Amino acid sequence: MSSSSANDQVVVVARGLSAHILPTSATMIGVCMTVLSIGHLRQGGHSRVVVDKLLAADALVFLASAVLSFMSIRSRHGAAQHERRAEMVFLVGLAVLAIGAVALAFVIA
Repeated sequence: MSSSSANDQVVVVARGLSAHILPTSATMIGVCMTVLSIGHLRQGGHSRVVVDKLLAADALVFLASAVLSFMSIRSRHGAAQHERRAEMVFLVGLAVLAIGAVALAFVIA
């Protein structure tokens, strides 16, 4: 196997993960927006506003992940770095969403 074909395989693998992160991040933005919309059906106090802000910020985190994964797919150089960043940002977004879910459970109760 030549060096260039080994590099091509690395890029294909990198773009493969990014191809999964991009649509999943977009879906998670929709999840955040849906929870925000549903949450506005009820009256809420200060704690509800905090959860709303947390979910809105999390939507921006997922947007950053989507942009980084798109950059990974489209770039010829640095695709692996963009993909690693997209993956890390996506995982942070999932963690924040989990924290938001727990906070929302306590606000509703």
